[in-house]
Amino acid sequence: MPPVTRRTLSPADTPRALRALSAWTPADAPAGGLHPGDVGWLLRHADATVYLWVDARGDGRPDPRLDPRYDAAAPVAVGFLDGPVLRVTAAPDADLGALAADAEELLVPGNDWSDGLPVPGWQPDREEPWLVLSWTPEPVTTRAKPVGEPDAADRVLVHRSAFTGSKFALKHWETMRASPAGHLAVETLVRTPAGEPAAAATGWFGGAGRCGLLEPVGTHADHRGHGYGRDAVRGACAALADRGASAVAVLTPASNEAAVALYTSAGFTVVRENHDWTRPGRG
Repeated sequence: MPPVTRRTLSPADTPRALRALSAWTPADAPAGGLHPGDVGWLLRHADATVYLWVDARGDGRPDPRLDPRYDAAAPVAVGFLDGPVLRVTAAPDADLGALAADAEELLVPGNDWSDGLPVPGWQPDREEPWLVLSWTPEPVTTRAKPVGEPDAADRVLVHRSAFTGSKFALKHWETMRASPAGHLAVETLVRTPAGEPAAAATGWFGGAGRCGLLEPVGTHADHRGHGYGRDAVRGACAALADRGASAVAVLTPASNEAAVALYTSAGFTVVRENHDWTRPGRG
């Protein structure tokens, strides 16, 4: 099988990985385990680590003007560890066997799930499927407004209320927006008639004619049940469509009935079910 080389990227080194993920993003729904927006959301952490696999036959980086093998160094996969889950998106023609063989170094006991990369000897997780939902651009009316720096603290407040135990802070928002993926983000905030922050959504542009992604979306615990979340979602979708997105996708556990209902009410339809690969006998 063709050899691959894995490079460890700091946040500053991620532009090449982001470009590759954009090139591999289809028009209707993300492929594999990662969209450029997943990396964008990860980059809220200043110490984030992203892995880039390239064809080792071209890893010597010869001068492209002199050696045609330079193109062989093109990226073949991008991934990162999301807690115990290795999330990977590979190029359409990548050798998944070679990638899985190299990824074994990352899949130490405890890292027992693989999203987007089949691992020999592992099995699909049938207990916790994820739904991939997609929205097709259409005219949108919404109460959502773009998030600017004056709104950042309120956007953070919504997230912390929506996700119990979240440690998301203003410094994380600032780091994310200043990262190499920051220009891909579109964010919306919905307020109550009294001006209180009620719901927020972050969307990620995957490129013109390619599918965008929502990650994350949340409604403040004090303001659920009033359609604020739906407005935040539709506002982010409209902003992505205005930039040229062909569709917008979102992923949620199939068991999260409230989220599925929210996205369905916002015009999303289920396009497929995703199953992580799991280590046999984990736990």
